[in-house]
Amino acid sequence: MHALGLNVRDASTVILVSSNIPFEVYLMQRAANQEFMGGAYVFPGGQVDHMDTDPRLLEHCCDFTPARAKDLLQETRLEDSMAIGLFFAAIRELFEEAGILLAYAYDHTPVDFQDTGKRQRFAGYRAMLHRHEITLLELADIEDINYAPLLLTPYSHWITPKIEGKRFDTRFFLAYAPLMQVASEDNQELVRSRWMTPHMALSEHMQKRIVLMPPTLKTMQELSAYSSGEDLFKAARNRCIMPILPEAFVSGTQIGLRLPHDPDYSIEMYKQAPRYDEPSRIVMEDGVWKTI
Repeated sequence: MHALGLNVRDASTVILVSSNIPFEVYLMQRAANQEFMGGAYVFPGGQVDHMDTDPRLLEHCCDFTPARAKDLLQETRLEDSMAIGLFFAAIRELFEEAGILLAYAYDHTPVDFQDTGKRQRFAGYRAMLHRHEITLLELADIEDINYAPLLLTPYSHWITPKIEGKRFDTRFFLAYAPLMQVASEDNQELVRSRWMTPHMALSEHMQKRIVLMPPTLKTMQELSAYSSGEDLFKAARNRCIMPILPEAFVSGTQIGLRLPHDPDYSIEMYKQAPRYDEPSRIVMEDGVWKTI
């Protein structure tokens, strides 16, 4: 059972970043009929599966251990299996949902899908992973590849508010998009995808052209402060990651979420010192989530 309760599941999300300037971020639209965040534009990601926690996966990567995973996540009390599982879930979900595989070939070069035959073969593996017909471990054995969890940079940690019936304890990772791979939606849970600068995504959200849910909205606002991917990743590597459990509130006709650094936030376990130089609430106004 998860420490936060029976209905809370560990999950990983990947903020996929392009290497061009200004950098863009890969967003995918969830199918409108999805129970969780249907119709919203999200980062690729999903819950940790038992296959992601298999310690044998460590044999298929370099210089990666449970201790290093916990250190990078800044969560020293995590169980070893979950620490590595969060990274491998990020790798698996990114491949399943966006077709991007963070891995190295047997000759230590990044996996690329330029060859048509290879691209089609890995598209088959992607579909099999979706159907739970193959595991990451089996894929690594078949193709003689090593996964690259160290290409993932932990960025933030969001927990779904208590008012939601379906809750996730989600770690957000940054990753550069490999140059020789092309991202694409899976046409199952995710029906559209777009590369957008943070500023573009925020503008389209405010114009109601796309929907960003609170964690995505707040993340995009943070990313918009960086002029390059290099600056973003450098800042992320020096970032103090603290869990964010939004607190729902109603004030008159306004509904919204208080973040842990809001002066009126009251969940002691997650409360942070007030930060008056950044938005501390996410509210619904005129059918759009906004930060204030």
